[in-house]
Amino acid sequence: MTTDRSRRRFVGTVAAAAAWTSLGRVAGAKGSDTGSDTVSDPGSDTVSDTAAPAGGKPERLKLGLASYSMREFPLDQALAWAKLMDVKYMTFKDVHMPRTDPPEATRALRAKIEAAGITIMGGGTITIKNDAAQIKKEFEYAKNAGFPLIYVDPDPAALDTLEQMAKTYDIKVAIHNHGPENKNWPAPRDAYAAVKSRDKRLGLCIDIGHTLRTGTDPVQACRECRDRLYDMHVKDLASKNERESQVEVGKGVIDFPALFRTLIEIGYQGQVGLEYEINAKAPLQGMIESMAYMRGVLAAVTTPISH
Repeated sequence: MTTDRSRRRFVGTVAAAAAWTSLGRVAGAKGSDTGSDTVSDPGSDTVSDTAAPAGGKPERLKLGLASYSMREFPLDQALAWAKLMDVKYMTFKDVHMPRTDPPEATRALRAKIEAAGITIMGGGTITIKNDAAQIKKEFEYAKNAGFPLIYVDPDPAALDTLEQMAKTYDIKVAIHNHGPENKNWPAPRDAYAAVKSRDKRLGLCIDIGHTLRTGTDPVQACRECRDRLYDMHVKDLASKNERESQVEVGKGVIDFPALFRTLIEIGYQGQVGLEYEINAKAPLQGMIESMAYMRGVLAAVTTPISH
């Protein structure tokens, strides 16, 4: 009986999130259908209010957004869409905060992002070669951008220098696993083995989609690597093995209730960042649907069940 009641409560809470999805479709997704970079009513208070967790309680996970999801659009559009979706946490790709900009330009972009009400959670992915000068330059960029963390795809030979720079700049470094195509860091366990005995500033950015394609359960990976899990990229797959089978979050095979419960249990403090990689020319509707599902799941797993 308790299991059936819990299941009904979970389904009902997630279903309630559909109202947010429908409202988002009316409020701002029209431009996405055509690939337009215009947003109707990006400051709608109605969307923001509806996006709050059930019961008005603060969320126990930082649901956020990787700016790579909007890589075909300029920063101003990305920030407008974040506001529309009531997103408060973001990580940034260099398409939105160019690594080639002079320091003052990077600091100006940081100020613009913060003025938009966004907490900057980090940036990347940055490919790291075994080149001390390049690594120092990347940390200078991160400092100017206000990144407390960078997620990287490093040459294993560069780890000593990365560790040294992480200490010097007091910026966390999270190795991003990229699935079976990546020879160095296919699964979280590969990155964890490389950093577990190093300075605590070195850790992981677990991409749950790439993790699944290695035959690894993302939920178990988060539990096993919990002491070095600093960032997360969220996507969903229709097939456990196919990279191109991405779907909106909630429509695939990943068990998000179990994932969110586990993240709460292990005390995860980083961003749970939607990285929506499909439909790059018109991503808004898919992002809205994915964020609505994530919020619904979070509300469901944090709402006590009455007996």
